[in-house]
Amino acid sequence: MGAEIKQLGLTKTTGQSLLSLAFDLGGIIAGLTVAASLGLFLREPWIIVLYPGVISLRGVIGGLFAGRLSTGLHLGTIPASLSGSNTKRFYLLWGSTIVLTFESSLLLGLVAVFFRMVSASALNILNVLTIFGTLFATMGLSILVISPLTIAIAFSSFKKGLDPDIIVYPIESTMADILVTICYLTVLNLLLSGTGLIIVTLVCIVFTGFVLGIFYRSRGETEFLRTLKESFYMMVIVAIMVNITGYVLSTISEFVGQKPKIYVVYPAIIDTMGDVGAIVGSTATTKLALGSLDSSVRSIRNHRIQIAAAWIASAAMFTIYALISSLYRPPSSILEALTFLFLLLATNFFAGIIIIFISFSVAILTFQKGLDPDNFVIPLESSLADAITTVSLFVMLSIIGGI
Repeated sequence: MGAEIKQLGLTKTTGQSLLSLAFDLGGIIAGLTVAASLGLFLREPWIIVLYPGVISLRGVIGGLFAGRLSTGLHLGTIPASLSGSNTKRFYLLWGSTIVLTFESSLLLGLVAVFFRMVSASALNILNVLTIFGTLFATMGLSILVISPLTIAIAFSSFKKGLDPDIIVYPIESTMADILVTICYLTVLNLLLSGTGLIIVTLVCIVFTGFVLGIFYRSRGETEFLRTLKESFYMMVIVAIMVNITGYVLSTISEFVGQKPKIYVVYPAIIDTMGDVGAIVGSTATTKLALGSLDSSVRSIRNHRIQIAAAWIASAAMFTIYALISSLYRPPSSILEALTFLFLLLATNFFAGIIIIFISFSVAILTFQKGLDPDNFVIPLESSLADAITTVSLFVMLSIIGGI
């Protein structure tokens, strides 16, 4: 399977897409966690603003890692070996992922502080240190489990004959949402209670030292530096976009108050739409690498099976989310339940059009420029998907209501 990729029909592709998106049900766990901790999230304005950024950034870094792993597996440059030593390319990729996690946390913190200054929000040195401490500790803790999990999923799915471009990122992103949400809440509780300040500080120091060590050892490696260089400007865009997402979510919070129905499904729906873009983009980058897809935006017609499969599977998942949310908080009437379902499906439809086009276009344009599409496609589309889905949800809420 090294230099070839088997082309599947719509039914089988939809089946694999649905299998991978089914793991987005785990996003409901993250949503229930948020709903149960709503008091904490609304305690300080920056907490709910940072939350989409935290889960988005973890998804962005995980997406870059998953996309590069999947392409490497298809091309045979990374063997699917869980034991023993792997290739140098694999370890450079893993190291660059850890450094990018630190870099993106720093950028997110800087942009968050800037946004708060521009919005004339009350800000002091304690707020700034708390924001950066929360980000570094949360992302540092998440690395301990999420990166090994991604590797295990990629290698095992490839060995079983599944397409890692379809399977890996959707599963990884869902698990990341749950784990990052737990890490975020844990760090917040430690910081805001005042009793865990030393623990959080130690985590930040260890994380920083680990990153500096990786950078020092790999500073002369061309591929390592290329990944960091190509990803830097993209990370700046991502940091801006996820802060916008956070402010839209805070607006939604003011709009819906403390009704938990939206918070229950929110992590799952942004995760699913990001996964749709990831499936479309990741399968496109592999086709481009193998030469089975023309580097033209018009070639999107030759990618219609993957697009249709991902979109159909996502619509099915949104229907399930509406049902689960209704079970958690029973509607007062059938009309209310159907209205909420229509709200989610309308969000899926309008967000899907934009996300799919962006994901495919980024893959084509970066390939045309001689860049590595895997450094851009999933990271950029996943952050944009979060913002686009959040804005679409807000627009549909304003028009339809249904909560």
